[in-house]
Amino acid sequence: MSTRITTTTEDDLAWLRLLHLVSPTLPTGAFTYSQGVEWAVECGWVRDVATLGEWASDLMHSSLAQLELPLLARLYRACETGDGEALRYWNNTLIASRETRELREEERNRGRALAALLPALGINISDAWRPLLKGCQLSGFAYAACHWQIPLRAAAQGYLWAWLEGTVLTGIKIIPLGQSAGQSLIAGLTPAIPGVVARGMAVSDAEIGASCTAQAIASCLHETQYTRIYQS
Repeated sequence: MSTRITTTTEDDLAWLRLLHLVSPTLPTGAFTYSQGVEWAVECGWVRDVATLGEWASDLMHSSLAQLELPLLARLYRACETGDGEALRYWNNTLIASRETRELREEERNRGRALAALLPALGINISDAWRPLLKGCQLSGFAYAACHWQIPLRAAAQGYLWAWLEGTVLTGIKIIPLGQSAGQSLIAGLTPAIPGVVARGMAVSDAEIGASCTAQAIASCLHETQYTRIYQS
């Protein structure tokens, strides 16, 4: 009987690293944030599968396509070229674009958690770059993706899919919905991801930015919501 020997290619490993990077088990505290969904459920804006799908789809085509994905591309390229000033500039752009205190604090808190985790994953960070990566979680994500040679488009698709999964799982918990309904919603919205990523990659510097009024209102009012299970 012959023994079959398989080898892992660089592409295979990059794909597996991406799965690790977007895993909900990554200890960055992502599961503790609802990004306004908790208040949206409280006030009745989001109340079932259909309205949760509308909420997620609207944010995918606004905030994610016009802000986070274009900035991910620029942060990734800054990491590729070792351009710390560019990384700082786009970090500050993202923080300034977050419309509420809660959303800004989430970005910073998750950034600190990811920067602390990366060395444990074998990704060394210089003393000069550590404060930059602590500034926002998107920078740490870009740095890890670049280090692991995950292609930018694949990294962007993984980032968007992980955001979609987290948003839907939040809805499942607090509406509440059944697991099957949530998985069907994720399956229904997943085909839109390549198009949203392609749009995000094509956004010019001057076009970066999105105003998500409903999310901003929900996030602001969530700060004083009487009972809540999420930090934001």
